[in-house]
Amino acid sequence: MDTQLQSVSKLFTEKLYRIPDYQRGYAWGEKQLKEYWGDVLQLENEKNHYVGVLTLEEVSSHIYETWEDDLWIIKSKSFKPYFVVDGQQRLTTTVILLQAITESVSETSKLNFNTIQEIRKRFIFDSKDDGISRSYIFGYEKDNPSCNFLKKNIFREKNSDSYIEEETIYTLNLYRAKNFFIERLQELNKADIENIFTKITQRFLFNIYTISSDIDVFVAFETMNNRGKPLSHLELLKNRLIYLSTKFDVKEYEQQKLRRTVNDCWKALYHVLGKNKEKPLDDDLFLLNHTLRYFGPEFFKAENRGALNRIYIERFRKDYPDFLLENKFTPKNIDTKTASKKLSVKNIYEYASDLQASILVWYDIFNPASSNKFNDEEKLYLTRIHRLGINSVLPLLLDVYSSETPKERSVIFLSLLERLLFVSIFFHRFNNQSEFYDMVLQHSKKKDKIGSYINTLIERNKVINKYGLVEDRLIDSFRRGFYKWEAIRYLLYEYELSLKGQTKTARNKIDWNELNKESSDYITVEHIYPQNASADCWSVINNHYSASERQILADSLGNLLPLSTAKNSSLQNICFKTKVDRKDGLAGYRYGSYSEIEVSQCPDWTAQEILKRGVKLLEFVEKRWAIKLGDYDQKVKILRLRFVK
Repeated sequence: MDTQLQSVSKLFTEKLYRIPDYQRGYAWGEKQLKEYWGDVLQLENEKNHYVGVLTLEEVSSHIYETWEDDLWIIKSKSFKPYFVVDGQQRLTTTVILLQAITESVSETSKLNFNTIQEIRKRFIFDSKDDGISRSYIFGYEKDNPSCNFLKKNIFREKNSDSYIEEETIYTLNLYRAKNFFIERLQELNKADIENIFTKITQRFLFNIYTISSDIDVFVAFETMNNRGKPLSHLELLKNRLIYLSTKFDVKEYEQQKLRRTVNDCWKALYHVLGKNKEKPLDDDLFLLNHTLRYFGPEFFKAENRGALNRIYIERFRKDYPDFLLENKFTPKNIDTKTASKKLSVKNIYEYASDLQASILVWYDIFNPASSNKFNDEEKLYLTRIHRLGINSVLPLLLDVYSSETPKERSVIFLSLLERLLFVSIFFHRFNNQSEFYDMVLQHSKKKDKIGSYINTLIERNKVINKYGLVEDRLIDSFRRGFYKWEAIRYLLYEYELSLKGQTKTARNKIDWNELNKESSDYITVEHIYPQNASADCWSVINNHYSASERQILADSLGNLLPLSTAKNSSLQNICFKTKVDRKDGLAGYRYGSYSEIEVSQCPDWTAQEILKRGVKLLEFVEKRWAIKLGDYDQKVKILRLRFVK
């Protein structure tokens, strides 16, 4: 293994760099970019900065012979092509900064006695006979979505007639990195920019390792990429599957077919994971849930268990990467004689194909409103499940929607699932993930999968109801009031929507994301009767009830109101009539949410009104989630307001 210390300027002397297909894309975020930029600014004059290790593999001739755009520069100018095995994040960042520098000064400028054209030719691209054919000094293998994105959106390639826009999490990171540097360079004058250019090209030093042919590059990749920003399990898995594709004793076209399948699969995975730029999806969360659905029975087969419990689930969450990389997809399983562990080309092909199909389902689950997969009822229930907390039921949803299901049955399934989640929270009988994991293991392979899930959810709802309706348990569960109860915002929001449904308008007056925000200064759920009710207008309550009773009244269900606009927390201590008709430019109850308007109809706010509204909300719970909470006296007990006269 050849090793040496080189500046960026020497690094870009008669060499081409390509990110191979087994590498992940550009993964650096703002944290890493700030650290890199800080290193640039803090580097003192005449001193060097050690950037890190750059591990390279020389590209063999049978590979670069297929590089039509680069063959001329390799053969005519004797450029040596290299794959970047380790250090691509630092190298990519350096190239993006150099490109940003060329865009931050005029075309007639010189930096360190180099024209802008000379800088581009040295670090970005060279042209054949100054024509339209370009060979990029740094880039990705051609089939990678980042390849063309880098050319068009980072290097500003103009000739892009054949370019098809493909975006992934990685291309989004490339775009953000360039904007990061452009914004910071705009704050500097030309002398400062020239100084940064000199630092980057002359005093940023890489420790160069060139891997010899006797070292397995795939193993080296896994070993070396434990530095910097760690590889995700999904990224490691891609490398492993490509590695295994080279180990099967099959025809070369079979190996190439499998390798293309893996590459196409991961191209789709990262395109879909980053499709929603505002809320990119977590790749490891997807892999965990897919592994449970695809390999769950095999993983838990050795466990001597009945139903799953938290211990087994935590073990799975912790060990599933090792199961995939150390137990399932290993070279020894290619040669093993054990039938249950034997790994074939077909096994990996089917696994990659299932991953690719599943990521589309996964995206729809997280973005139901924009999905064409669901009808309106499904979208409604999926949105509700998201509000209640979707993570625990992700394996169920992925399993159900990975196969074709009649719409009417999937609506029943979703309605039962939403009900179970709410009722469990209402009765303080929280569903841990083990229950839902166990459902997947029990039902995922059944012929009538959706029917099995529906029957199980019906039974589970019955059990929760039976447990929760024991009078002492239900009364005791709300002993601390409703204000800090986990689902209070969800209940109030659903009630708000029911009031909207009784009007002739279709306009929502409360945004769920705003309602669900937590802030110490601004509130979205208000105590109508304040927690600190010091004003004389509250004497009708303060003079008739003890301190402990006043606290119960303040945190009682009927006293909690969702606001259409977040308000300063100090403003909730004012009088009721002032809250109804504000004179300070803020919207009062009379012009607020549907819930606020309903409350504004009361002539005053008393303990009796708190009780009355609390009972009304419990009646809504009964109707909306089909729970029988007893007669009026029973509801008063649940609210702990028997002292109200």
